[in-house]
Amino acid sequence: MPSATSTAPPALARPATERAGGRRANPWLVLVAVAFGLFMVGLDGSVVAIANPEIGRDLGASTAELQWVTNSYLLALAAALILGGKLGDRFGRRTFYLIGVAGFTLASVAIGLAGSVEGVIAFRAVQGFFGALLMPNTLALLRVVFPPKKFGMAVGIWAMVSSVSTALGPIVGGLLVEHVGWESVFYVNAPIGVIALAFSAAVLPQSRNSAATREKFDLTGVVLLALALLAVVFGVVKGETWGWTSAGTVGAIVVGVAVLLFFGRYETRVASPLLPMRLFRNRALTIGTVITALNFFVLLGVIFFVMIYLQNVRGLSPVQAGVRTLPLSLASVVASPLGAALTERFGPRLTMPLGMGLQAVACFVMLGWSPDSSYAVLWPPFVALGLGVGMVMASSSDAIVGNAPVEDGGVAGGLQATALQIGGALGTSVLVSLISGRVGTTLTGELASAGVPAPVATGLYEAKDAVAMGVAPVTADMPATLRTAVAEGSQQAFMNGVHTSVLVAGTLCMVGALVAATGVRRRTPEAAGR
Repeated sequence: MPSATSTAPPALARPATERAGGRRANPWLVLVAVAFGLFMVGLDGSVVAIANPEIGRDLGASTAELQWVTNSYLLALAAALILGGKLGDRFGRRTFYLIGVAGFTLASVAIGLAGSVEGVIAFRAVQGFFGALLMPNTLALLRVVFPPKKFGMAVGIWAMVSSVSTALGPIVGGLLVEHVGWESVFYVNAPIGVIALAFSAAVLPQSRNSAATREKFDLTGVVLLALALLAVVFGVVKGETWGWTSAGTVGAIVVGVAVLLFFGRYETRVASPLLPMRLFRNRALTIGTVITALNFFVLLGVIFFVMIYLQNVRGLSPVQAGVRTLPLSLASVVASPLGAALTERFGPRLTMPLGMGLQAVACFVMLGWSPDSSYAVLWPPFVALGLGVGMVMASSSDAIVGNAPVEDGGVAGGLQATALQIGGALGTSVLVSLISGRVGTTLTGELASAGVPAPVATGLYEAKDAVAMGVAPVTADMPATLRTAVAEGSQQAFMNGVHTSVLVAGTLCMVGALVAATGVRRRTPEAAGR
């Protein structure tokens, strides 16, 4: 059908997108406006991990309920991201960005006022839905107002804001939880949201794909994609607790993939698809989507176990642990605009492999970490990881949104954000599962090597789940020498798991670098003019 197979050049497609002029056409003011919303969502994504233990204590929540505080948000966000981009393209990107900011802000306040873990879980899902309306339209708005030659730099700044807000989460969360209360990690969104709304209402232009308003809305595609993503993400986030080979995990993922394949086939047969399959004819866009997922697989997975290592193994407070990871944030500040500039000059074929290579180096250096490594050994991989993540964020975002037609900017932004969220969910679940598996196979031996008597070491195997979270199973009635031996053996077993995880993550980064280097071509002048 014509709309599903259109190959009209970008220059001809551009008039279909309405653009405002005057004061609302200032691209740098638009960048500042969307940065507020992006910062709010990025900060919230990582700050909640610090608040979860306190939420559990205050509301009497079980471990399973605390998992749903994170998972309900993630499921709603992942299921609705492409829908949010499509709604913006069709009905107005400014409109749905503002709706997203307002809803996200109100939901954040409601979480703090909920008073029960069930209320927190429900409002976290609402928060995730509105985040899905907000996020894809940030890149879509930039795609509309920035000229092609400056779009790469805009994406670099966008990536910097996203990376820094995510990396600052543990620091901000630690300070707020320690000195105010867990509710404050959600209340902090209120002033940011109010500023974002006021400023954005004043400077954002309205833009939409005017041709799309005359087309039939793909409601069936919305339902199919939401069901597919819900099943896949649900299987991924439950894989850690159910087991990756369990019937529930495998069944959910298989059903999700099957529905996703059916969705892809269905989208080629409708006149006005939710996600035009023609986008994936562009090799750079397709590889950029995969690399985006891998980028956040490594970032969020590594941050998760690094925070466990710093707090539970090294005994640092949340604030102290957050401060130790500052080199990661600072490196991403440098890398995002640098990556954008290099991408603009040489194309993502250089910067995506380079960023992936830096992350591989970071992971492989972590193989040298021990339970008592000095900070001089810890910070270099933080710098390499921050440089790699920032560089890949800039180049992969440019590869996805920069290679999509302007009228599909919201959908492309939703695609990029969906890949990011699924990659992050996979990273946390898979890497933590690898740590748990390795702890289970080495704990008894490490305890015995540390001097724990064999019968005691065998009995402590039941505490492997606690050890996988960096917690040594020591009790007050243990003799001091035994407590020391148990702590030493448990910490070494945990580090065995960390080493396995970073080895896998580093290998995946090398594969990603190879795919990007061989599969992405330098953008043609025609593509650059989109």
